Amino acid sequence: MWPFICQFIEKLFRETIEPAVRGANNHLSTFSFTKIDIGNQPLRINGVKVYTENVDKRQIILDLQISFVGNCEIDLEIKRYFCRAGVKSIQIHGTMRVILEPLIGDMPLIGALSLFFLRKPLLEINWTGLTNLLDVPGLNGLSDTIILDIISNYLVLPNRITVPLVSEVQIAQLRFPIPKGVLRIHFIEAQDLEGKDTYLKGIVKGKSDPYGIIRLGNQIFQSKVIKENLNPKWNEVYEALVYEHPGQELEIELFDEDPDKDDFLGSLIIDLIEVEKERLLDEWFTLDEVSKGKLHLKLEWLTLMPTAENLDKVLTSIRADKDQANDGLSSALLILYLDSARNLPVSHILMGTLLS
Repeated sequence: MWPFICQFIEKLFRETIEPAVRGANNHLSTFSFTKIDIGNQPLRINGVKVYTENVDKRQIILDLQISFVGNCEIDLEIKRYFCRAGVKSIQIHGTMRVILEPLIGDMPLIGALSLFFLRKPLLEINWTGLTNLLDVPGLNGLSDTIILDIISNYLVLPNRITVPLVSEVQIAQLRFPIPKGVLRIHFIEAQDLEGKDTYLKGIVKGKSDPYGIIRLGNQIFQSKVIKENLNPKWNEVYEALVYEHPGQELEIELFDEDPDKDDFLGSLIIDLIEVEKERLLDEWFTLDEVSKGKLHLKLEWLTLMPTAENLDKVLTSIRADKDQANDGLSSALLILYLDSARNLPVSHILMGTLLS
């Protein structure tokens, strides 16, 4: 089966990724893959979880613990700048969700399948010619770490790969589903954090300059830094769209800001099923991976409603809390699906002359 998966991956690279890269930047308009060989080391599935609750009867949801250590060979070039680079090995580890929907009464019984990672996977790439690639205009501000983050986020919810198995399926609805809800995150305060800034060569313990990073899928928020405080108060509010709540988690990490490398102050993972069930959680959470420290959060689950019957009530509620969010609290969600365009004007530059 692995050779056929490799064929699909090669098709994905050439028909989806290559055009996307070309369109991302004018300097990349001549980007192309010259060789794609995924290798003979197949992807390993170390565990499978099947969901039976909170699942539509016309779908099957699977979470796969995957591990891929590939001896691949992928070559690329940017002809405009005579640049060649490549990849000679890839490692990727994480939880991939597979959704089989809609279930139908005819063979192959499944209308389509969707693939994505619930959270950022562990990704390592062994490059060849990376310095050549980073010399290209438009890419010279990037680094190996930034490129890995961009690739990882492309694989994470709400981004997804949807493969139709029958011609009648409504692929747009599967590729761009309506969110299940909105998570409003009140990032309030912390207590008794570790003091990472030391004096007199570590003899005297000092303070920390704490800040938080909040992740939900590929949605990332960063709080302000509170200087020299082990009991910081942020009182900030963030809003994140939730597309898959069975199995999706809110991830929070606290750090001490330093000139060289920020120190770790603790982490927290919260299952969104609990938030949806309670609708409102206002608690102190003990930080993990550290000896001490607590974080005060208020989490609200907001359900999307198809009509505006309760809009006045919502507006009244958020006016009372309007000072809590930097950009104001949301009262509604606008969903715009851009289907296609026709008869657009054509313009391009050929030998220094603008043609249209």
